[in-house]
Amino acid sequence: MTEKKPAHGVRIRRVYDAAEPDDGTRVLVDRLWPRGLAKTDAAFDDWLKTAAPSAELRKWYGHDPQKYAEFADRYRAELAEAGSASSAALTRLVELAAEGTLTLLTATKDLEHSHPRVLAAEITESDG
Repeated sequence: MTEKKPAHGVRIRRVYDAAEPDDGTRVLVDRLWPRGLAKTDAAFDDWLKTAAPSAELRKWYGHDPQKYAEFADRYRAELAEAGSASSAALTRLVELAAEGTLTLLTATKDLEHSHPRVLAAEITESDG
């Protein structure tokens, strides 16, 4: 199953999955274009590259589940940096979530250890 539904109408799905009628606003939150996905086949409303972790943090993490807790802390610090593009992207996502269901899209296979999981938590904490 490729769907994760945190509280407050924020979902996490793989960008390769077909859009569902109840997805609401679909936003790609990866910095890099998803491998193997034709732009004509991409089903999303916006692409917020700056919502993704920095290239340095992404490379350090390397999708190693053992590093996930520290990755999440470092990523939260990036999102909290006042005046940063990451902070502005988070603000935009909070606004979209306030309007209705928000689906965060990623190419990542391991949704449990992915940056959208951290983003979803930050959005719901900011929203509530």
